This record gives sequence, structure tokens and C-alpha cells, in this order.
Amino acid sequence: MEAFEFKTKIKNGVIQVPKKYTQKIGKNVKVIIFSDHRPKRKDIVDDLLKHPIKVDDFKPLSRDEIYERL
Repeated sequence: MEAFEFKTKIKNGVIQVPKKYTQKIGKNVKVIIFSDHRPKRKDIVDDLLKHPIKVDDFKPLSRDEIYERL
């Protein structure tokens, strides 16, 4: 097996192989994709602050109650 490395853009779901490799690769190839794209991680704290979960009969703990649990 021979390996070739190149960068390209995917257009309409198609990976374009540079012309200099087309004669060397044949019809069947193994493709491994390394993407530079990193999805933005969702910050759960920000999300909860914007959209708090509503709980019936919720009563926040007092300072004394918080420290009693330690």
C-alpha cells in the first residue's frame, strides 16, 4: 500500500484528488479524514444561567445549611 498526503476542500460531499495522484492511486482507496474543524463546546453553566431548570417548591439552602453538609 502506498500513501499520499494532501489538503483539499470537500465540495458537495466530494473529495477532489489532485491530478498528480490520479494515475498512481487506481480505483480502490482507503480514506482517513483528519478535520481541522472543531465544534464549539457548549458551556453548560452558561446554558443553565440562560435557561434555568424550574423545580416546584424549590428553596435555596441557607449559609448555615450549606456548611452543615460539609
